[in-house]
Amino acid sequence: MNLETVMKELEDLGKERMKKMYISNGAHEPLFGVATGAMKPMARKIKKDQPLAEELYATGNYDAMYFAGIIADPKAMTESDYDRWIDAAYFYMLSDYVVAVTLSESAIAQEVADKWIASGEELKMSAGWSCYCWLLGNRKDTEFSEDKISKMLDLVENTIHDSPERTKASMNNFLTTVGISYLPLHEKAVETAKAVGIVEVKRDNKKSSFLNASEGIQKQVDRDKLGFKRKYVRC
Repeated sequence: MNLETVMKELEDLGKERMKKMYISNGAHEPLFGVATGAMKPMARKIKKDQPLAEELYATGNYDAMYFAGIIADPKAMTESDYDRWIDAAYFYMLSDYVVAVTLSESAIAQEVADKWIASGEELKMSAGWSCYCWLLGNRKDTEFSEDKISKMLDLVENTIHDSPERTKASMNNFLTTVGISYLPLHEKAVETAKAVGIVEVKRDNKKSSFLNASEGIQKQVDRDKLGFKRKYVRC
């Protein structure tokens, strides 16, 4: 399949209801409003195709950019490729669910995510923290430095309430993920979550969200999900 046929198929799969929902979350034109599940048959046909993924991502069409993440070859992408993708990710559903997810399957995931977390830019920081959520929820605990993750928990405790809004949400997710999926620091994550307390995330034209990592961790513990790891990151 080439760019033209994929774009035509995505357009045919578009639904006005999904389009409105994506726009309410921050997407803007061009987009078709394709449910992610509806993309799976086409993804199974194509499998991985990095050149096509690059063409799709460059369209600026939200659905095409999302589909690019599904068929991308993370190991074929360089740091500059990931930087280019994050620069074009204009809202959190792209930064956290396309770019961060794709990055999490590459060998350079931690070093790129570390750089983005230190950038001071809201969506880059959000993608960096989100990437660690995908990593911790999928890879073995032994692949991470306990000291490094511990320092990241300290950084969350000390800076989350003063961070940009979307970054706050991803930092809170990181705190919850460490508490559930990274057993060496479960206890510290629980203590950090208590110290952080409720996190208010303000959203344009919507009511604020109030996030509680402590509650989130406890819910999963109650469901016997401690140590949970996903088999796959991408759909």
